[in-house]
Amino acid sequence: MNKILATAAGLAAFTAALHTFGGTPEIEAPLLQAPLPQEISLLLYTCWHLVTAALTLSAIGLFISAKPKHTVQSHYMALFISFMWIAFGLVFIVVDITYSGLPMLLKLPQWILLIPIGVLGLWGCARLRMSES
Repeated sequence: MNKILATAAGLAAFTAALHTFGGTPEIEAPLLQAPLPQEISLLLYTCWHLVTAALTLSAIGLFISAKPKHTVQSHYMALFISFMWIAFGLVFIVVDITYSGLPMLLKLPQWILLIPIGVLGLWGCARLRMSES
């Protein structure tokens, strides 16, 4: 088992659970009660759950890639997922700074979990490559 990828998978699963069970109640009521057209509210709420699916499925993908009998395909899957998590984190940083400034980085700190999981995934992939050499 690639312990680094397994750690990334565990943190990704934790983040997915935090998003689902901690974030959904915090987002659901205000979003669905906001004075927005219903189709906009439902679209944003659907996007919230699309993120839930992406986080959950990527945690599963990282776990599969961490198994000892990894394949070239699982290596590329882990690379893709790792870059995706880094990109998600960078989106938070860019939006926070662009629309509100540096203080928003601490008010929307999701990037603090997203980027390290991606970096751990890349590190785990590098360890896979080194073990194959």
